Amino acid sequence: MTWWSVVRFLHVLGAALWVGGQLALSLVVLPLARRLLDEQRRAEVLTAVGRRFGLVTVAGFVPVQIATGVAIAWHKGITWASLAEPGYGRVLAAKLALFCAVMIAAGAHGWAAGAGRPRLARTLAVSGLVGSLGVVLLATALPVT
Repeated sequence: MTWWSVVRFLHVLGAALWVGGQLALSLVVLPLARRLLDEQRRAEVLTAVGRRFGLVTVAGFVPVQIATGVAIAWHKGITWASLAEPGYGRVLAAKLALFCAVMIAAGAHGWAAGAGRPRLARTLAVSGLVGSLGVVLLATALPVT
């Protein structure tokens, strides 16, 4: 096992935790909270869960993804100019753009939830989840180099 295997492992693990966390919240926690908790308790629990997931994301996931992603790109010799080239460069550019859009949607979701705009918050959450799945899809579509 090489150092780069560990870096790639951390990158994939971070992505799995981020997307897996979103799926777990959407498919397990939210439906159960809606069914088992009254409106006030549900709001308290979901607010606490959202804050905790946001904190883990900002303090853990994002720094690990950026650091390992930059390291992997450097190791592969990726430059800003190569992001416009067909194949690996364009797929990586699309992945990066979608990742940025997902992070914006996640931040906006937190704002909308805190501002008492539940419909907008839900739309942004679904958009973020779909976008996150798109990031994973693009990652698997990166040509082997």
